Amino acid sequence: MDTNAAIPDPAAGRDVYRRHARQWLAANLPAQMRADSLEYRTPTLQECQAWEAAMHRAGLAGMTWPTVYGGHGLSLVEHLAVNKEVGRLLMPESVSSIGKELAGPIIMTVGTEAQKQRFLPSILAMQAYWCQGFSEPDAGSDLARLRTRAVQEGDAWRINGQKIWTSGAAKAHYCLLLTRTGVVADRHRGMLMFAVPMDTPGIRVVPIKSIDGKTSFAEVFFDDVIVPDSARLGAPDEGWTAATRVLGIERATNRMYRAWRFEAELRFLVQACKSDARLSRLLDAQFARQIGEVVCQIDGLKGLVERSVEQLMAGDQIGARGSLTKLYWSECHQAFAGLALGVVSQVRPDSSALARRAREHFTHAYFFSRAETIYAGTSEVQLDVIAQRILKLPKD
Repeated sequence: MDTNAAIPDPAAGRDVYRRHARQWLAANLPAQMRADSLEYRTPTLQECQAWEAAMHRAGLAGMTWPTVYGGHGLSLVEHLAVNKEVGRLLMPESVSSIGKELAGPIIMTVGTEAQKQRFLPSILAMQAYWCQGFSEPDAGSDLARLRTRAVQEGDAWRINGQKIWTSGAAKAHYCLLLTRTGVVADRHRGMLMFAVPMDTPGIRVVPIKSIDGKTSFAEVFFDDVIVPDSARLGAPDEGWTAATRVLGIERATNRMYRAWRFEAELRFLVQACKSDARLSRLLDAQFARQIGEVVCQIDGLKGLVERSVEQLMAGDQIGARGSLTKLYWSECHQAFAGLALGVVSQVRPDSSALARRAREHFTHAYFFSRAETIYAGTSEVQLDVIAQRILKLPKD
C-alpha cells in the first residue's frame, strides 16, 4: 500500500484532487475489500483501521479539518470531489464514522483548545474510536425526552442513565454522551455533553444482535459514573444546540459519497445480472422500469448533495434542510435494497460467480437497510423537522 503518495497542493483545485483520489484508490484498494470483487472477504477491524489511516495520510480523510488538528485544511469543494471517487468503489464503510462525523465536529464547535488538541488528531489517525450516546429506550430519536442525568459534585459530575442502539460501543475508547442537568420537563434546556472514556468505572456495555446476525449495536448503562469537569464539552446548557447543529450538518454533508456509492451498487447489480444469460433476460423483462426509476433517484440525490455544498460555500446554514437529504437518501436506498433482493433471489447455484457474489452482498445490504430510516433520526422525525422548520406548518 502506497502511504507516501504526494498530496496535491490545496490551491490545485478540485479536478486535480479528484484525479489524485481516483489514482490512489485504484492503486491501493485491495481487491478483497471491494464488495463487487470475487476476491472479497469481510475485512477485520485491524484491516479497516490500517486502510482508513492510509487514506488519511494520502489526503482523502479529514479534508476540511484544520491542519493544526491533523486535517488537510481544504474546503467542501475538494471534500465532495474526493467523496465522488470514494463512492465509485464498493469499499467498506468507515469503522470510525462516529468520531469523524459527530465527535470531531462537535469538539471543534464547543470544545476547549486542550480538548481539540487531545482528541482530534487521534480520531483521524485511527488511534481512538468513538460511540454516540444519544438515543434512549424511552426517547428514541426524540432527544428532548432523554433521561440520562448528570449531577455536578464539586469538580466532577456523577452520571446515571441508559443509552441504546449505540453503534460500536464495544470497540469505542470514548463515548460522546448527551445528558441533562435538570428534569425531562425542561425539554431542550439543561442538556450537557461529555467525552467519557469507555473504561470509566460504572459503564456497562450489553451487545444487541441485529437482524443480520451482527452485534454492532449495544445498550450502554451508566451507574454512578464519575467524570471530571474537564470531560465536559461546552457549557451546561449548550448540549442541545451543539447536537442539533452538528446533526443538521451530518444529515446534509457527511458521507457525501452515498449518492455515488448508491450508483456503484446499482452498477454492480446490473453487471452481475449481465454476467448470467438467464438473469440478464429476467432483468430486462421484469425489472427494467424499476431500474430506470432508481437512476432518476440517484440523480436527484446527487443534485441535493451538490446543492448543499454550493449553499455552504456561499455562507448559508443548512439547518433543517439536512433532513431533506437524509430522508430522501434513506427511503430511496431502502427501497432499492428491496428491489435488489428481489433480483438476486433468482440466483441459482449454477449462476455465474459474480451473480452469487451479488446475492451475498445484496442480501446483507437488504437487512442493513432496515436501519437506514431509523439511525441519525427516523423518517418520522425528519418529516416533523421538514413540516415544522421548513414548511412552517402548524402542529395541530
